[in-house]
Amino acid sequence: MIEDPESIDEFLAHGTSDVEEAIRAAAAAEITPRFRRLAAHEVDEKSGPHDLVTDADRKAEEYLSEALPKLLRGSVVVGEEAVHLNPATYEALHGDAPVWIVDPVDGTRQFVHGDPGFCTLVALAQGGVVRASWTYAPAHDQLAWAIRGGGAFLDGERLRSGSPEPGRDLDVATSHPLYTTDEQKRALFGLQTQGVRPRPCGSAGLEYLQIAQGRLDALAFSWEAAWDHAAGLLLVEEAGGVHLTLTGEPFRITGGNALPFTAARDEATARRVLDLLTGRADAETGEG
Repeated sequence: MIEDPESIDEFLAHGTSDVEEAIRAAAAAEITPRFRRLAAHEVDEKSGPHDLVTDADRKAEEYLSEALPKLLRGSVVVGEEAVHLNPATYEALHGDAPVWIVDPVDGTRQFVHGDPGFCTLVALAQGGVVRASWTYAPAHDQLAWAIRGGGAFLDGERLRSGSPEPGRDLDVATSHPLYTTDEQKRALFGLQTQGVRPRPCGSAGLEYLQIAQGRLDALAFSWEAAWDHAAGLLLVEEAGGVHLTLTGEPFRITGGNALPFTAARDEATARRVLDLLTGRADAETGEG
């Protein structure tokens, strides 16, 4: 741990191993022991039957909310469960202080059902810019991280998203229909076309990781919660990928984005998906 670091730059030059240690420790203490061992009283609904929270989510976020600010003087935490209890907490993303953005269990639905497709997401941002991120999949003991301008890595190996093979159908993960408005459903329906294989997404964090690995071509998501996207967006960027909203601008973690948005292995793929979401592809070909 650095004593009173002067800036995020100084911290990132020396302090990332402490972040990794805190994330692994939170998972070891609060998440892994509950995986496939959850009692009924440890699972609750938030907004509905498909929006779940567990004791693992709560306890892991509490662990990280205590550990992470100690690593960087003046930093604050925006965590999914804390924001659920007090939405005003989210406003820290608009402030000047460094912000740890935490999703303790991304893919809670999978976690509850004993599916290993979940992860812990942590991003460090300031002034609306994500500077570093960590994606940890406890069930597989895989850790991916990215530093802005410093690349993206998975268990020490450099990640490069590459480009899809010419002529091959695009594999695209999309928001689940349960979580989309009628207007967003119409936009996402644009992906139901020849040359594209859309499917409902799992854990958002793991979908971003698959793009950074070059195993998934793109995603199209319709919600803005920073804890779901901040870590993965930087991972994709540093692996060589691109993210764009419906207006053609990069996604902003502070909100106000035109949705749905896409993240993809390269710019050409991102723009192709964007054209399908906006209907421009049909207009250009005269189809539809």
